Amino acid sequence: MGNHYSKFTTALSLVLLFILLRFPAGESLFSSDSDTYKYEGEQTHVESAENRPINNLSDFNNALVDIAEASTPAVVTVMTARTERIQQRRSPFDFFEEFFEGHPFFERQQPQQPRERERRREGMGSGAIVSDDGLIITNNHVIDGADTVSVRLYDEKILGAEVIGTDPNTDIALLRINAENLPTLRFGDSDRLRVGEMVMAIGSPLSQDLAHSVTKGIVSAKGRADVGLLDYENFIQTDAAINQGNSGGPLINLNGEIIGINTAIASRSGGFQGIGFAIPSNIASSVKEQLLETGKVVRAYIGIYGETLEEDLAEALGVPDARGIIVHEVQEDTPASKAGLRDGDVIRRKDGNLVTSYARFRTEIANSRPGTEITLTIYRDGEEKELVVTLEELPDDTLALEDGVGPSVEEAIGFSVTELDEDLRNQLGLRGDVEGVFVDGVNPESPAYQNNIREGQVILSVNRQRVRSVDEFSAIISELGPGDTVLLQLIHQNRRFFTTFEMPER
Repeated sequence: MGNHYSKFTTALSLVLLFILLRFPAGESLFSSDSDTYKYEGEQTHVESAENRPINNLSDFNNALVDIAEASTPAVVTVMTARTERIQQRRSPFDFFEEFFEGHPFFERQQPQQPRERERRREGMGSGAIVSDDGLIITNNHVIDGADTVSVRLYDEKILGAEVIGTDPNTDIALLRINAENLPTLRFGDSDRLRVGEMVMAIGSPLSQDLAHSVTKGIVSAKGRADVGLLDYENFIQTDAAINQGNSGGPLINLNGEIIGINTAIASRSGGFQGIGFAIPSNIASSVKEQLLETGKVVRAYIGIYGETLEEDLAEALGVPDARGIIVHEVQEDTPASKAGLRDGDVIRRKDGNLVTSYARFRTEIANSRPGTEITLTIYRDGEEKELVVTLEELPDDTLALEDGVGPSVEEAIGFSVTELDEDLRNQLGLRGDVEGVFVDGVNPESPAYQNNIREGQVILSVNRQRVRSVDEFSAIISELGPGDTVLLQLIHQNRRFFTTFEMPER
């Protein structure tokens, strides 16, 4: 008895010691959200870059330091938690009892229920305070599916957060905490952003211990679409280091303004490799205002299905060059049909500007206001003509389907695949009789990535069904629903292995 008591008191002492170290005197283990928290930190301001002379390297260095010091207090760590019910692993006794099923000795008094247990899954991201009374902007994927959301402020205070609204199509979410006198960041004009401008990314990469990390880089490109992450894409590309946990944090210009919301990276290894993507501030600001006013986002639509024009199709249609988008289908009773757009038309220009990408065209339409008139220059029957289209509000029941087929298989599972051709087999050193699909991209924040699925692997089977093409792979995955377990057999560096992941919500 004494020995057990001694062990108990020792364990209790260790727990108390951990709490005292983790939460020093004066800091509550759980914050009280009933009272408004007043931030006591210093309010800072960034001098506009145009008004700040740079005479030497020291001035330039001090300018960067001032921007970082003024901006970091307005960046928060977003922490989420959710409870999942998962199937427990089978016990060896389960198989033993099934083998002797029916024997009186093993007769069950009650039917056996599936063995389940609860698992608490925690997540983390970043956010930016955009009003002194507690509005915080972040990514939708940071808080999606969470049971609870809380934020850690610059002064280490933890407060519960309310989700005001979300827009999965642009990956923006708006939170509110019960606080006042908070440091804030203002939105800049992302349309005026130029490639080559210097920017800073601020957030909590990889863990809470690295909160308020500042990285510096330049704007590598603008208007990146066809990335395959969102329904409506118009990303800013940057080489400022962005990693897991940076999602939802701000991309800052030299005026100390938010010009983007960091959201994803492109990587072969899962870590940062010099290519990060941010949602432009003008899109984020517009979504924020609509979520604050109405709790939802109103978008315009045109009512077509199409794709970016390729060289072979342009030649077959007699189009002078492969610039534009081919209209596959015009939906009935939509702005496109009312304006006279037809299947097979090639849209070459929108309001005089060249149309080069279907994804970018969709995003521009979606970010327009209902009632906006646009002029489309189309190629039809060997000649160009102009059509005026009056955009209308996208109906709620077609929100995910307009101008496309909704979330793709790749978006749902967090990775994309392509055909395993002879060139890929040779590059990977595989035998000629190996059949499967090649993993050519993985979202590092997806359940698939967390379960060891990486770019460069080859998937041989899904749920013990062989896959020989992308169509076969997509057909199997499309039959699965949220929460279903996916069993994959893969090849990595000529070694075969199995892994599983759970289908997320679409």
